[in-house]
Amino acid sequence: MPDPVETNLEAERALIALAQTGNEEAFGRLMRDHYEPVFRLVASILRDEHAARDVCQEVWLTVWKNLATFRGEAKFSTWLHPIATRRAIDHLRSRKRWFNRFLPFRTDTDAEDGTSDRTAAAGEAAADGDPRQDLEKQEGNARFERAIDALPPKHRAVLALREIQHLSYDEIAENLGIARGTVMSRLFHARRQLAQKLGEPS
Repeated sequence: MPDPVETNLEAERALIALAQTGNEEAFGRLMRDHYEPVFRLVASILRDEHAARDVCQEVWLTVWKNLATFRGEAKFSTWLHPIATRRAIDHLRSRKRWFNRFLPFRTDTDAEDGTSDRTAAAGEAAADGDPRQDLEKQEGNARFERAIDALPPKHRAVLALREIQHLSYDEIAENLGIARGTVMSRLFHARRQLAQKLGEPS
């Protein structure tokens, strides 16, 4: 009895081969088959459905332009998902909202006055409208953004997939096409560098 999984893989390989010749109908079917997983990946990083739809259009344009480079040595999704991840990260960087996605990384020692985020948040709520606190908040956000921007892109990618999308190490490894140990190493260095940057005096 034929293996359904292998049968589906063979059908997909045939579809990809046809799409690589420029067949738009085959590419359309390929896109429909993978659109929702790609959308969920992008949306989990952006936390914005409308922006995710726009980024997905960019993803599939990139796939169309580069489909000829896919050699079938790995699953199509393994090749596709890193493209989606990079496009999502590029979007966050261009919108300068990256730091908002990593506020949970701030610790007791990260805050300027030594208080935790929860304590600071309570204080902000009590002093709503205080111009001095507003300025401090803006300065803190700018500092955090600089710290994120200082991370190498490969470290930001692993950090996003782990802390935003909550993927396992194995899932991140598959998405980025790297070894599990590399994922663990990059995540460790990303967190360490971020903590060091936030601990430096302004």
